[in-house]
Amino acid sequence: MSRNLDLTALRSFAAVADAGGVTRAAGFLNLTQSAVSMQIKRLEESLDLQLLDRSGRSVALTAAGEQVLGYARRLLALNDEAIARLTHQSFEGEIVLGVPSDIVYPAIPRVLKRVHAEYPRMRVTLVSSYTRRLKALFARGDCDLILTTEDSTGPEGEQLIELPLAWIGAPGGSAWKSRPLPLAFEHNCIFRVGVQEALDRAGIPWVMAVESDSTRSIEASVSADLAVHALVEGAEPKYLERIPHGGALPELASTRINLYVADPVHSPVITATAEMIRQTFRGIRG
Repeated sequence: MSRNLDLTALRSFAAVADAGGVTRAAGFLNLTQSAVSMQIKRLEESLDLQLLDRSGRSVALTAAGEQVLGYARRLLALNDEAIARLTHQSFEGEIVLGVPSDIVYPAIPRVLKRVHAEYPRMRVTLVSSYTRRLKALFARGDCDLILTTEDSTGPEGEQLIELPLAWIGAPGGSAWKSRPLPLAFEHNCIFRVGVQEALDRAGIPWVMAVESDSTRSIEASVSADLAVHALVEGAEPKYLERIPHGGALPELASTRINLYVADPVHSPVITATAEMIRQTFRGIRG
């Protein structure tokens, strides 16, 4: 007698693998931690396999788990494609989403993937810019949704999460030890003034070594160990790293990531996308 795999359990398993733990996966799926754990347990029992190695401090996949994950991704992708094409064909058009370039990762690719899976006929235009410009575009009606990094949350906004800023440099770099401290920032970066003020309070001399309107130029300069930068913790690219300064540099303030949604909402897909963004950031917070 043939057996069927539980797609709900497979989705929870894939989410745990992607998020690196049950807690974050639960936030991403908008489920309780116990519900996700129970689904993983049922999946293991149905296959008579141990899929997760729980012996360490973090959750890791067993060899069997790695194999099951490959099947899970293919089954879920086919399921999501079928559901999307059979139930959401009426939704067509464009959503314009504005996001500051320094918080595109890790959340936004997850959101874009979900929107595409559930509304394959919708086109999402991603506008990557600095917060001030995004708010101006939103005020003119040029963006349907925007994310911002701000010290506070305005009456039209919704705070999703508050995260600390971190010093970022080249892997194994030494630029952070130089005095004056060489900084690299975009001209309109909202973190720039706060970083300078933190250094002034700490009595650390600094120089603006690299300025540009291009995020890529800033990242290239920092990865070449020409200067240091500051980003929202967890958003640093793989070719940069948090500086292990051991207190030699001052602690930096936190920033709020806020969500703004057009009012009135002219498409249910915008409402759905906003909720996907909320769920994704709940997973990051967890």
